Amino acid sequence: MTTDFSDDALLLIAHGSTVNSQSSEPTRRLTEELNSRKLFAEVACAFKLEEPYISDALTELSSKRVFAAPITISEGQFTEEQIPFGLGLCTKGQCDCPVGECNYPSIAEVNGKEIVYCRPVGTHNTMTDVLLGRAKEIVQKYPFPKPPKPEEICLIIAGHGTKRNLKSRKAIDAQVQAIKELGEYADVQSAFMEETPLIADCYENAEARHIVMVPFFIADGLHTVEDIPVLLGETEKQVKKRLEANQVTWRNPTERKGKLVWYTEAIGSEPHLPEVILERVREAAV
Repeated sequence: MTTDFSDDALLLIAHGSTVNSQSSEPTRRLTEELNSRKLFAEVACAFKLEEPYISDALTELSSKRVFAAPITISEGQFTEEQIPFGLGLCTKGQCDCPVGECNYPSIAEVNGKEIVYCRPVGTHNTMTDVLLGRAKEIVQKYPFPKPPKPEEICLIIAGHGTKRNLKSRKAIDAQVQAIKELGEYADVQSAFMEETPLIADCYENAEARHIVMVPFFIADGLHTVEDIPVLLGETEKQVKKRLEANQVTWRNPTERKGKLVWYTEAIGSEPHLPEVILERVREAAV
């Protein structure tokens, strides 16, 4: 296994956003952190919806070998179709695979560079501890009237979900199963923005009075800061007003439909994420 990457480039790839600058902030911060370690000749980031764009970023790198690491939660359309296409690993014109089953090499030469494609950070096994840590911290930080015990809580791991690619929810469901097996919480469930079980239905789906929802997203962007609070019952007007006042968009805990709900931040600020990225690189190296 290769451990010396001093002649190589590391490219962190994320979705980005045209409407919320916070979406790309964790990836840009991770880029700076990993660049400061001087393990690679170059460290850069690229996005689908923001500059630098994925296809353009490769032309800016001078290294002959580039490790491309998706800063995403799960495998899905973005990691299995859009990024490979942007990197030149697979072209739509030559690809006749069914949707969600695009075949592409994980290592290939593209325009004189060796591209090594890594697995998403969100599928790493340490994410279980990250999610549990988020859930425990939020009730300790906002105890009302006192912090509920895990056996009094329905823990919900929230994701985006999409019917366009069945793999999109796999990382969420895998974490739910892993946490269930620990037997700490009264219940552990998944909930999604765009597929069932829906986030908006969590009040009916949770039997426990206390709900802790952890958004399994990298960034505190549009989905986590605006969309999910609205799905949980806040009005769009109230969310916009709080954003304009630079306030949190969900007050912990908030009572809704007879439940007390705590809602955490996304996971992009976790201090050990750089180590997860480096492990993904080492796994992919040959």
